[in-house]
Amino acid sequence: WIQHFIHHLAPGGIAGFVMSNGSLSSNTSGEGEIRKAIIEADLVDCIVALPGQLFYTTAIPVSLWFISRDKKGHQGKTLFIDARKLGTLIDRSHRDFADTEIEQVITTYHNWKSANNSSYSDISGFCNSSPLSEIREQDYILNPGRYVGITSIEEDDESILDQIIHLQVTILKQFQLSKKIEEKIVDNLGKIKYGT
Repeated sequence: WIQHFIHHLAPGGIAGFVMSNGSLSSNTSGEGEIRKAIIEADLVDCIVALPGQLFYTTAIPVSLWFISRDKKGHQGKTLFIDARKLGTLIDRSHRDFADTEIEQVITTYHNWKSANNSSYSDISGFCNSSPLSEIREQDYILNPGRYVGITSIEEDDESILDQIIHLQVTILKQFQLSKKIEEKIVDNLGKIKYGT
C-alpha cells in the first residue's frame, strides 16, 4: 500500500495515511526491505503512534504515516510523535481525543515542518526529530517509542505504606458498594411476578 501511495505522489507531494502498527516493524514477506528502501530514499516525513480503541470497527492501535517527496529543511530526518497516552475512554470500547490533544499533535508537526524550525523542540516521551543514522541503528524499525524516550517520572510525596492503605480503603469501599448493589438486584428480582 505504501509503495502504491508513493508511486502516485507528485514531485513535491505529501501523503498521509493510517496503517496498522505492524507496518512499523514487520520483516515478513520482504516488508522490512521495502521499509528500509523507503527510509533510505528519505521519504518518511513523520510517524505518529496512536492509542487503541479510536475506531468503532477495531480496537487495535494504529499509526499515522506521512510520506513526503520534498523534505525541504528536513532532509535525512524523520519526526516521531508518540500520542499513545493521549485520548480519553468515553465508554468501555471507544477512545476520543480532545481538541487540545489533536491541536498538540498538529502544532508539533507544523512547527517541525516550518521553514525556520525555531518553534519546534523535542519533548521527552512525546516527540523527537531523528536523523537517518539513528533509524539505521534501530534496524529501520519506526516505532516512535524507540525514538522519543520516556517521560520523566514525577516524585510522589505519598509513601508506599500510605499508598497501600489508601488502596485498601478504596477497595473495601468498592466491595461494600458492590454488596449493596447485589442486595438491591436480588430484592428487585424478588418483586417481579410472572403471569399476573
